[in-house]
Amino acid sequence: MDATRRALLGAAAMGAAGLALVQNAAGAEASDAGKPGDGGVGRNAVQLPPGAKVASHNPKDIQAMPEFKYALDGNVPKITSGGWAKESTLHQLPVSTGLAGVHMFLNPGASRELHWHAIAAEWAFVIDGQCQTMVLEPSGASEINNFQPGDLWYFEKGHGHSIQTIGDKPCHFILSFNNGAFSEHGTFSITDWIDVTPKDILAANFNLPKDLFDAFPKGETYIQAGPIVPVSQALEAPWPKESTHKFRLLKDPRAVRDFDGGTFRIASVDEFPASHNMTGGLMIIDKGKQRNLHWHTNANEFHYYLRGKGQVAIFGSGGRSKLTDVQTGDAVYIPAGYGHAIKNVGDEPLEIVQTWDNGKFEEIDLDHWVRASPNYLLSNNFVGVPESTISKMKQT
Repeated sequence: MDATRRALLGAAAMGAAGLALVQNAAGAEASDAGKPGDGGVGRNAVQLPPGAKVASHNPKDIQAMPEFKYALDGNVPKITSGGWAKESTLHQLPVSTGLAGVHMFLNPGASRELHWHAIAAEWAFVIDGQCQTMVLEPSGASEINNFQPGDLWYFEKGHGHSIQTIGDKPCHFILSFNNGAFSEHGTFSITDWIDVTPKDILAANFNLPKDLFDAFPKGETYIQAGPIVPVSQALEAPWPKESTHKFRLLKDPRAVRDFDGGTFRIASVDEFPASHNMTGGLMIIDKGKQRNLHWHTNANEFHYYLRGKGQVAIFGSGGRSKLTDVQTGDAVYIPAGYGHAIKNVGDEPLEIVQTWDNGKFEEIDLDHWVRASPNYLLSNNFVGVPESTISKMKQT
């Protein structure tokens, strides 16, 4: 039905008063913007003549779609004697206000020194090698855990912790922080603290002669080289299972949430109680397949592409969208509520480490939404689309 005929029918429904407006109906096709005061006020609101078939969006009415991708592994690494780290924060990717990411590599024998984060919790996925973490909470309770590839850890904001390679193989992992402003240049490290504190205060604190502190490092060691710790000699002192900082993502059956086209392992607060304000997992999309269109209702989302090539299609409302090519080493950030899909366009599985800044995992799939909606509603939304097409959409 064309615009003029729809306008006539609408005017007939309104009566004679609407006929004077019909002449402008065809012109409304170009824009969905009326004049100030059109439509009446309060209880005296009135129907307006039909406007455009499809709503128009003036780019000036909404901000342009931001950049969502950053080449995390193309970033300049921070290198010290025991390894390196590369990061993606809002300083590199301004849209990523809720989450930051780090790829960290520890040489055999190296440790990421004792430190804490004042503004963010830490979530980790071990890619390769083995390592040990030690964490201390305000109650005075501490935990020591050993990790293998596919394991996760989680440390609450402000809790003191460290990471050390065990065994004769390097260990590297992805870290995610629930604050986009977090940077590896802003951690509170023990060597840095001791270096800048007056020696008489240190002496009183530890009940030692102050000249003994002359031997301490001058500055932050950050990732420090050291002798190899054999796996067989690595201590382990875990907390009770329900509160531990460790989760075996690839071995715990509770993590399985596979989908048509790939596998998905995820640990929310329901599976990993310690991780009460972050969720994370590993998604593997098969060659030629995709994770269908969906959105997350309660959290921002961070990706690190561990292997493969893909495309991320992002919908940002107001007629805005972006199709972004991704490859191994890239980071992607998707704000809460933004619709998106992820497609494998390479010749191998597409592996993605994913995190969300909420302990509860929530998502809505577009195809589920369509199937749950009445046919007459879908026909009204998708005007002009054959009923047979709508029926097929509901059968997917």
